[in-house]
Amino acid sequence: MAEPLVARAAPPRAPDGALRLLFVLSGNMVLDAVEVSVVLVALPSIAGELGLPVRSVQWLMSGFALGFAAVLLLGPKLTARWGLRRCYLAALIVFAGASVVGGLSDTLWVLVASRVVKGGCAALTAPAGLTLIAATFPEGPRLRRAVSVYSLFGAAGFTLGLLLSGLLTPLSWHWTFLFPAPVALALLLWGLRTVPHTERRIPPRLTRGLLRDGDLVRATLGAATLNGTYAALLLLTTFQAADRFGWRPWQLALALLPACVPLAVSVPFAGRLTARYGTSGPVAAGAVTAFAGQLLLLIHPRPRSYALGLLPTLLLVGIALALSFAALNLQATSGLTARERGAAVPLYQTGVQLGGVLMLPLVAALLTDGSGPRTAPLALTLAGAAGALVSLTGLRSRSPKGRTPS
Repeated sequence: MAEPLVARAAPPRAPDGALRLLFVLSGNMVLDAVEVSVVLVALPSIAGELGLPVRSVQWLMSGFALGFAAVLLLGPKLTARWGLRRCYLAALIVFAGASVVGGLSDTLWVLVASRVVKGGCAALTAPAGLTLIAATFPEGPRLRRAVSVYSLFGAAGFTLGLLLSGLLTPLSWHWTFLFPAPVALALLLWGLRTVPHTERRIPPRLTRGLLRDGDLVRATLGAATLNGTYAALLLLTTFQAADRFGWRPWQLALALLPACVPLAVSVPFAGRLTARYGTSGPVAAGAVTAFAGQLLLLIHPRPRSYALGLLPTLLLVGIALALSFAALNLQATSGLTARERGAAVPLYQTGVQLGGVLMLPLVAALLTDGSGPRTAPLALTLAGAAGALVSLTGLRSRSPKGRTPS
């Protein structure tokens, strides 16, 4: 967890006030997670209606990741200067406005720009949520439960986004852009009453020591690879199922669930897994499992059926996320001081988003360049192999400077 950028928050005095704050922050976390996946199922419909290739419409996904990555490292400076409450509420207003602009447009660059802006807004609200939770709930069981609830809502949000996309796209793909606007405005109204004022503090800075920290570097590279290949695999699967099987949006949404449900189900138990096995073991197991799923797709790039072709790959990748998602987050910050965590977390999260920014355009280009059905799966498999190798090195590493071996 990142160090709060506040010396002290003015937390709600009553326990129910703290719970209301947690409800608002968790709702915002759901909205951010929904936004990551809600356009995925709609991409074939958008491409067909606007006459665009895969390499163009993929920017609706990678644009969100790009905006998120671009603002993450600036977030601590912005909140330190303008205040966490002010930045948080302003981000909700801009998020709602960008949703309306994107939903009313048929122009690709406007659609992509709206997604980039919303990604930047999410880069302010998501870290701010954890900071406010850490400043509001006392250390110990209450804080752990609050963070668990917050994380669970985020994991469930990705699944919810797929389901909403399957329901909204048949009405019009524009609704996948428009529907977050009233939700963001509702969260804004609740946030005006519940988000506390905070004292400002000088944001932490990256040091050479952090950039040389083996656990942080391995976790960042591993998470970037896992997230990038995961997003690109979902993109590939979506267009493959739409083109090959002629599935409708609701069928695409249901088909992708095996890749995300395992994570949502496993979040409440992730702490027990890392407490028993450390972080390096689950991280390596997840990376190898993801690689196995990508290799399976490479062997059968044009599956004849969903059950015998795409489903095993999606299940393996979903299991990989369940194994390594929480472990990667913990590995990135284990053994660091609170001050160091405040600088390490934005770096780690930026790496996670850049994985999608790099892999999505690459796989989309390979899907449309006419070089054959195996080129895109090959790119995924090679990236997955690199991630597995990085993660496996952590099994033999020894943590320097007092870091707890994982």
